[in-house]
Amino acid sequence: MSDLQQLYQAVILDHAKRRCGNLPLTGAPEDGSVLFGSSHQVNPTCGDEITVEVLYDPAAGSLHMRWDGAGCSISMASASVLAEMAEELSPDAFAEVEAGFHELMHSRGRGHADEELLGDAAAFEGVSKFPARIKCALLAWMAFKDAFVQAQAAADNR
Repeated sequence: MSDLQQLYQAVILDHAKRRCGNLPLTGAPEDGSVLFGSSHQVNPTCGDEITVEVLYDPAAGSLHMRWDGAGCSISMASASVLAEMAEELSPDAFAEVEAGFHELMHSRGRGHADEELLGDAAAFEGVSKFPARIKCALLAWMAFKDAFVQAQAAADNR
């Protein structure tokens, strides 16, 4: 195993243990101060599941994600990486990261992670070689995308 593969494995194991953003789900804020979306996703292949809540403040351009789930180290680490990244990026920058992550996951092991774009999500490069595990890595990302679309729709309805 190369040094890079060992580093990527360590990143995944670290995030699987510390689980950034794995917080109690509380629903939409009652004061309506931010836009809210929620999505529950299940990977029928292995039984991994996650519920993601997204809080979006368009005025500040900020995202916040909290989640709760159960599953393998890959799905839980991916959710943790995603939650950490969501806190650091604007919605536009996040859309670019999300597109890059999906492209990497669907590369069937032929893609190379852009570490500058993906940050810790680059650690999932090796997962793309295993079709059964791609769904695990993408589970939280799909839930986040769905919840964020809901939050954006709430903005359109204001």
